[in-house]
Amino acid sequence: MLDDLIVILIKSGLVMLVLFTAAAYMTFLERIVMARLQLRMGPVRVGPLGLFQPLADGIKLLCKERFQPADVETFVYWLAPGISLFTALFIFVLIPFGGVVEIGGRAVSLQIADLNVGIVFLLAFASLAVYGVVLAGWASNNRYSLLGGLRGTAQMISYEIPMGLSLLTVVLSTGTLSLREIVDAQQHHWLIWTNPVSFLIYFITAFAETNRAPFDLPEAEQELTAGYHTEYGGMKFAIFFLGEYINILAVSSIAATLFFGGWHGPGNIPVLWLLVKVAVFVFIFMWVRATMPRFRYDQLMSFGWKVLIPLAIVNLIVTAYFTLV
Repeated sequence: MLDDLIVILIKSGLVMLVLFTAAAYMTFLERIVMARLQLRMGPVRVGPLGLFQPLADGIKLLCKERFQPADVETFVYWLAPGISLFTALFIFVLIPFGGVVEIGGRAVSLQIADLNVGIVFLLAFASLAVYGVVLAGWASNNRYSLLGGLRGTAQMISYEIPMGLSLLTVVLSTGTLSLREIVDAQQHHWLIWTNPVSFLIYFITAFAETNRAPFDLPEAEQELTAGYHTEYGGMKFAIFFLGEYINILAVSSIAATLFFGGWHGPGNIPVLWLLVKVAVFVFIFMWVRATMPRFRYDQLMSFGWKVLIPLAIVNLIVTAYFTLV
């Protein structure tokens, strides 16, 4: 029992180290990608090829003066960034990075926890991310922050419904809620998704869930200064930033796991194939941000309730019919 706990702690520590490093360098890569798409150089001065830029950004945020606006709800104000980061990190507890490997004569699963109701836990913790947004907006005692928090709440609730319905089609097709068993069911079609409509619905809702362009209405700098994190600076802002980018990694990992065969691919390099698939989705997030304009808020809500939800319901019914026939 103690040995199992130690193995879980080691795996958790390694995953967190990789995620924090990846999130830091995603900020660098996004600036490079956007610069290239806009015919600019981007950050290339700090270190060779600009590779030390994330370190410089981290030092800057760490050394900034700490402040707290007057009349904020202090406990909730400090808690909100932690909620956003924790919910994004927890999703990786369930993501399988590979099969079972032998280390020192001991069989070790490349997954922190394999639950037979993994999809349910994913949806539950994805829905908790909204609390970080709305609590930050409410606790900051700022009208722009409050409006951003309210926007984020309505947006996330609206888009979680079609996201959940799109994932249910995967459950119907595979007959299991375990992420590992879903990946195993795709081992013979690891680069072909079986239900493109479900994948399309999921990927669109993933942009809304992560508050990314063109669905970044809770931040909307031109309208709300910085939205729900207007009153956050220094490391508190950095935690929100880390949570956003780790959330992008999370939804990309879920897409690769549920629709593109997870770690499966040619050769015996399971973790690498999952990383490649996730990297492709992360690049698409950056590409979309650099090329697509922001939706109006009424367009965002109408698209979710009038297009995505009916489409997801019809897709679920059709999938259930062909599964049972």
